[in-house]
Amino acid sequence: MTPFTSQELRKGFASFATGVTVITCLDAQDQSHGITISSFNTVSLEPPLILWSLKKHSRLMPFFEVGHKQLIHVLERSQEALAMHFATVKENQFVNIAHQRAASGLNQIDGCVAYYECETVSVHLGGDHNIIVAKVLNLKNDPEKEPLIFARSKFVGLNPMDLKTA
Repeated sequence: MTPFTSQELRKGFASFATGVTVITCLDAQDQSHGITISSFNTVSLEPPLILWSLKKHSRLMPFFEVGHKQLIHVLERSQEALAMHFATVKENQFVNIAHQRAASGLNQIDGCVAYYECETVSVHLGGDHNIIVAKVLNLKNDPEKEPLIFARSKFVGLNPMDLKTA
């Protein structure tokens, strides 16, 4: 194999389809923040663990340290605009976004496929990102909704027939 550029690596990674999530958190002043993440993965059923990655130098990183809670939203196929909205960090992110406060105090965006309320149990350095491992404390899932998928640097949907169980 020949050496590759970071751009070639990015294009290679884009061939792997992923779900799209928005992860919400609270800062030290109980202000809500959200960020779009596609690096979400299941780790374990016992205990119930997930992982996701965040840029090492993200200004949101202090809000995801060990012991901090987050709410992971699996976006629905029609929520591309939400994915783009939370892809850039901005002030007052939840203005004009349909949401409610969950019992945990975290903002819960309306209409998502699934919600995982989690607490960070460990953070590991992974190159230019931190790998956040979180325990699932609560979940809600709507199997009738179609998830938003990201592949080849664009949003796509699944064929609804592919989601039917045998």
